[in-house]
Amino acid sequence: MGDHKEEEPKGDMWKLAFGFVEMAVVKCAIELGIAEAIESHGNPMTLSELSSALGCPPSLLNRVMRFLASNHIFKEIDTQGSKSYFQTPISRMLIRSNENSIAPIIFLESNPVIQASWQNLSLRVLDKVPSAFEAATGKETWSYAAENPAYNKVLNEGMACVAKLEMPAIIDGCLGVFNGIDTVVDVGGGNGTTLRNLVKAYPWIKGINFDQPHVVSSATKCDGIEHVGGDMFESVPKADAIILKSVLHDWGDEESIHILKKCKEAIPQDKGKVIIIEAVINKEDKTNAGLILDMVMLTQTNKGKERTLEEWAYVLGEAGFSRHTVRSTTAAPSVIEAFP
Repeated sequence: MGDHKEEEPKGDMWKLAFGFVEMAVVKCAIELGIAEAIESHGNPMTLSELSSALGCPPSLLNRVMRFLASNHIFKEIDTQGSKSYFQTPISRMLIRSNENSIAPIIFLESNPVIQASWQNLSLRVLDKVPSAFEAATGKETWSYAAENPAYNKVLNEGMACVAKLEMPAIIDGCLGVFNGIDTVVDVGGGNGTTLRNLVKAYPWIKGINFDQPHVVSSATKCDGIEHVGGDMFESVPKADAIILKSVLHDWGDEESIHILKKCKEAIPQDKGKVIIIEAVINKEDKTNAGLILDMVMLTQTNKGKERTLEEWAYVLGEAGFSRHTVRSTTAAPSVIEAFP
């Protein structure tokens, strides 16, 4: 057997123990407005300039900037002993007013309610609680959001942020998908971000943003989109196509099959389709995005999960769809077209 010894995973140990640190420091940077300050300045800023603009002691800000620069979030240049900080593509995404800002999803995932749910993951895996989220809050995810407007706002903004970031890649991956489609219902569409992007790309489409009444009541008005409140478990508005983006992963197979049947009832049997935008777990995904999202579902929902190709084929078949296709995109989700 020899004297081979396994190499000690020192780097992995630090990552495992302190993986939360990067998100916490990025949240700090967003709250301080570091990226906004540099952007407003119009040029790289020295530590002294940045400290003055933010009202932070230089010694403390230096430590935060050193960490952010070492993780390639900002770029640090040392010129004759004076440090200056430059924007990077990722640092510009920390600007709250930026169209592609990631601030809302950072605020959602770092929210105390979400963080508390992760502390109960082992209880969920032992099947001692309905969900880790419910163990932390006493309510399942959607009931808690409906009863807590502040959290509901953070949740909807976080989901809208993800949709906004993913939709360009999804639209690029959907070439031809909307040919011959005049009306679309986005089931569980939140504040309408997905449909706004879709109608912008395909201006002939008339959209219905369909979600719970307390969700659509705060949705932004947009030409070509009607906001409708309702319950997808009861019925879905009729249209040529139904979109389900990041919806079915919140539910188990039984509930997902029921939702899919309601969607199938709402589309024309000759030319209709249900367009599912979700992760598909596969071994070729080097980012592990699907597996990470699956842990999020395990923690924050009662029965939700990400699915493999085989699992998607099962729920679609049980819902009565005759065939389906799957398209990969450059974003985390794939695009699944299901036909009656």
